[in-house]
Amino acid sequence: MSDLTYPEAGGTRRTPLPAGYHHLHEELPVGRGREVLAAAGEAITTFRMHRAAGTGIRADAPQAAPGVAVEVSLGVGPLRLRAPCRVVWTVADEDRIGFAYGTRDGHPECGEEAFLAELRADGSVWFTVTAFSRPARPVTRLAGPLVPVFQRLYIRRLGRTLRRLANH
Repeated sequence: MSDLTYPEAGGTRRTPLPAGYHHLHEELPVGRGREVLAAAGEAITTFRMHRAAGTGIRADAPQAAPGVAVEVSLGVGPLRLRAPCRVVWTVADEDRIGFAYGTRDGHPECGEEAFLAELRADGSVWFTVTAFSRPARPVTRLAGPLVPVFQRLYIRRLGRTLRRLANH
């Protein structure tokens, strides 16, 4: 994974998140029970959640696994923003399913983002996104404080999409 654009690979697995980045942590309710956890985890790790939310995804494999190259894209035509990433870690245990990817050269940001479905002790299932990032291109530097706002709106869209996918 030498093509990552930041040195703290796996940094979303632990706290505190690496210094020198904008930190983001969002938790959104998905549903209740192990069946919802399994369905949400499958939608996350197969990139179905991203695709169903309207995000373009190209990946070397049908499911997230360490080392899998992923290109995320948003927008249309000449306004399409492409963001090369690589999966840096995955988890599939009794109460958590998901993965994190890190940025590669050409991504407008520099950092890492983790997407998890988590079953809590009360039986509720939550979609959790943890990220650290900083601008890597002039356009994201110019966008400045709007980037975190856009990230949160995008995460909420993913959360609504995941809720729908996991409860059908």
